[in-house]
Amino acid sequence: MGRRILAIGGLALGSKLDDLVLELGGPRVLFLPTAAADDDARVVDFYEAFGARAEASHAAFFPWPREDLREHALSRDVIYVSGGNTANALAIWRAHGFDSVLREAWNAGVLLVGWSAGMLCWFESGVTDSFGPELAPLRDGLGFLPGSACPHFDGEARRRPVYTGLVHEGVLPPGYAADDGVGILFEDRDVAEVVTHREGATAYRVTAEGVEALPARSL
Repeated sequence: MGRRILAIGGLALGSKLDDLVLELGGPRVLFLPTAAADDDARVVDFYEAFGARAEASHAAFFPWPREDLREHALSRDVIYVSGGNTANALAIWRAHGFDSVLREAWNAGVLLVGWSAGMLCWFESGVTDSFGPELAPLRDGLGFLPGSACPHFDGEARRRPVYTGLVHEGVLPPGYAADDGVGILFEDRDVAEVVTHREGATAYRVTAEGVEALPARSL
């Protein structure tokens, strides 16, 4: 199986995207709520979505990660990253060497999935509220996918103008934006498909020249 990432703009767990995750990946799903500070409510949401029909597990980093984290992650079909604070999640993963484990899993064919922070983290850069209530550039993503990213393109009023402005000004490189409820499936580093569980919602290619809506398949 090749390298694949399903990058979701938002509104993911409990939607038809859950079916797609299992279809694309398989039943062994590892959830990473690191960006949400291992929030119990996010973990409960995950098990409500996947617990009854998958071999579901989650990995906490507080107070420290499990000893077999690398082995467990590499044995999964899917690694699913929550929303939350992207910068904090990246810092924690790097402190524990887990960024390298994620790259190893990606190269081994494990499907990487995430919404919001879990979309943004896979790219080189993007626009984030990780540093405060005002949106700002994030330039040190994992870099599995080239360019920049923006989740919640239609879900938060400031996302579209701030992101398109940063790309137009050359602060961020060209990239992809996704409305809430929309997933962009990357095979290797290329877009293979856009899917949506919300009518009228889609993903976009954003360059300095403008915004191009991409065709989306309804789930």
